[in-house]
Amino acid sequence: MKAARFFGMFLVVIFMFSIGGESLAAEKYPTKPIQIVIGFAPGDTDNGLRPFIEKMPEYLGQPMTFVYKPGASGSVGAAFVASSKPDGYTLVGTSQSSITAVPHTQQVSYTWESFAPVCSLNDAPYLFVVNSNSPWKTIKEFVADAKKEPGKLSYSSSGTFGLPHIVGEMFAKAADIKLNYIPSQGSTPAVTAVLGGHINAVSTPSTPALAHIKAGTLRPLAVFTKDRIKALPDVPTFLEMGYPVSLAVITGLLAPKGTPKEVIDILNDAAKKVFQNYEAFLTEREEKLGLTPRYVGAAEYTATLKANNELFSKFIKELKK
Repeated sequence: MKAARFFGMFLVVIFMFSIGGESLAAEKYPTKPIQIVIGFAPGDTDNGLRPFIEKMPEYLGQPMTFVYKPGASGSVGAAFVASSKPDGYTLVGTSQSSITAVPHTQQVSYTWESFAPVCSLNDAPYLFVVNSNSPWKTIKEFVADAKKEPGKLSYSSSGTFGLPHIVGEMFAKAADIKLNYIPSQGSTPAVTAVLGGHINAVSTPSTPALAHIKAGTLRPLAVFTKDRIKALPDVPTFLEMGYPVSLAVITGLLAPKGTPKEVIDILNDAAKKVFQNYEAFLTEREEKLGLTPRYVGAAEYTATLKANNELFSKFIKELKK
């Protein structure tokens, strides 16, 4: 009887230590640097995330560093993170494109459900832009010319089946026009092609185009967002012009599936405090890139990714027909 009582007390002690150990482990996170994997070359996604990554360590007690693994529309970096240990030390920083669109266009080892979304940190508009020397002053004029000679007018984007391509095709379908799509190896080369007069238009995130727009060498015809954007208040939305197309770039952080909720909560809390305490700093840095700082927690971010996945799955199937 004494032996049984002793054994029972022993199990209770082990159980308590187990609970305490888990709590202690969660409280200790993070105990080493956190790497943010970027699936693209430096200069776009990383620049948009940099202001947050600079400030979050103040609340985490550990540095956060960028690691670049570009290739295959961001899927190389995304796949690396999806297969990483779910301990919160390897995250992917990306738009929804490589998470919810790429799996429907390429053979990749992951789906959007291979990740534990942490939070989204900013959003940005997609623009439809032409060279300022072109004859088109409005999107209606561009559509009218496209209808006169189907397939003659060309446009580019960062790559086939990337989000800029998808929204460009959504616009073409809504306008009932046929455009000659010419893919580029990134948004910056696509913008450069328009500047050089090699193509007629580009569907692009605002970041690589904004400086050229302000310099007067590019002309934005419309934005793909629901509402007009602060950086370009005189540019109408596609919705305003009668084309039911609306989509924004949402950039955030995701961990591998199976990452403990406690870890996700700690990362979320750090990001939220950055938004609360550095609003002016974030706004100044982000608006220069045509971005809007916007914190969205794990639950809402997950719901957005799920909705995007359903939208892209359906539309990409139509594009492939």
